[in-house]
Amino acid sequence: MLSGYFFYSRLVERIFVIDPKKATPATSMADGVDYLVLPGWKIFLIQFLNIAGLGPIFGAVAGAMWGPVAFLWIALGSVLAGGVHDYFSGMLSLRHNGKSISEIAGMYLGTGVKQFMRAFTVILLVMVGAVFLVGPARILADMTSGYVDFGFWVATIFGYYILSTILPIDKVIGKVYPVFGFALLFMAAGILVMMFWNGLAVPELTISNLFSNQHERAGSFPVFPMLFITIACGAISGFHATQSPLMARCMSNERQGRAIFYGTMITEGIVAMIWAAISMCFFGGVGELNGVMASNGGNAALVVNEICITLLGTVGGALALLGVVAAPITSGDTAFRGARLIVADFTKIKQGPFRNRLLIAAPLFLCGYLLTLIDFGIIWRYFAWTNQTLATIVLWTITVWLIRESKAYWIALVPAVFMTSVVVSYILVAPEGFNLPAPLSQGIGAATGLIFLLATLWHIRSVSWKMKPRMQS
Repeated sequence: MLSGYFFYSRLVERIFVIDPKKATPATSMADGVDYLVLPGWKIFLIQFLNIAGLGPIFGAVAGAMWGPVAFLWIALGSVLAGGVHDYFSGMLSLRHNGKSISEIAGMYLGTGVKQFMRAFTVILLVMVGAVFLVGPARILADMTSGYVDFGFWVATIFGYYILSTILPIDKVIGKVYPVFGFALLFMAAGILVMMFWNGLAVPELTISNLFSNQHERAGSFPVFPMLFITIACGAISGFHATQSPLMARCMSNERQGRAIFYGTMITEGIVAMIWAAISMCFFGGVGELNGVMASNGGNAALVVNEICITLLGTVGGALALLGVVAAPITSGDTAFRGARLIVADFTKIKQGPFRNRLLIAAPLFLCGYLLTLIDFGIIWRYFAWTNQTLATIVLWTITVWLIRESKAYWIALVPAVFMTSVVVSYILVAPEGFNLPAPLSQGIGAATGLIFLLATLWHIRSVSWKMKPRMQS
């Protein structure tokens, strides 16, 4: 994965073609609220915590139930799909005055897609805010049972969300995120060191188990597409594209893009790899992990907590609290902030005045609160599919931009076709979808990806034929 960053990310950067002398939105559109220059190292840590949350931890723990095949998806996904998705979505926002991904998608996929993406991304972000509010609130309520209840923690976290969404980015987010970012990385590094120190045997990825499904309910949870939806943030996640514009509005030079966008994706992938590895070996094997998850209702938080406390002791307990509670909260707050900016973009409401920020944020928080009244499991499952569907649309947006710019479009086209097959297959086979047989769902998904591929190639050929007479003249 590190080799992927040092070599593949340079290829991605060369294809994009950066301009270090070009003014960035933070300098040309500074407003002291969302558009303002921050140090590169601080942007990196904020972006990392923005996109991480519980994704590379909980998703990796759940994904480890399929066995070593999870390693393959995390490694290849983060380098070939997630890094490409994050870098181009962030840099396109940088080139388009920090615009949100919904506006950028509309520029290249049409007005209809723009209107759809506006609603789709806001819904996703509000869902993220709700998901990353309910989970931490329940954990805190269990820890403080007898003193304060679930409602108290919901109100407390909501209060923090309101402040971080409305206040200038350097007042709350710019101050607390770097600390939490360092802590999340330290926790992952500590787990890695103790895993080797205790001689825990991590299952190897071999030819024989390359595509084997070790999930206890293998019949209902096929590797394709279930694994590719379960492990999202550690490989590729549409949520990242909603967060990148926040950082694009704080960058001072296009050279920062490779580290901030591609680099944080690889960092997140490494964190996911560590958690997938420790999950497969800590309890004795993949089968034992499946048993633990089944006996705890699939609650990855309990698995994370037990691993941290056992391997890291008292300090581990504090770090577990930070990872399981603080990390999702710091993704939920920027989710609401991102939703506010998207609404501000298409309503053309200036975000300098405090009243305008509150005007947009209030209904978003109301919707988020109403979602907390719905069963957490239902929200999470729909969030997972919505998240990967957004990533697919963003990949197609990038592909079209590369085609229009006569650049190497294949670098986005290949993952776009693959993810199209994944999201179509998932909604057909999943219990919360159409619950169709796996072979039928997989076949339809693969056919859909192939149709999109052929349509794209036909479009490229038709465009090149139209251009030939002009070139000859």
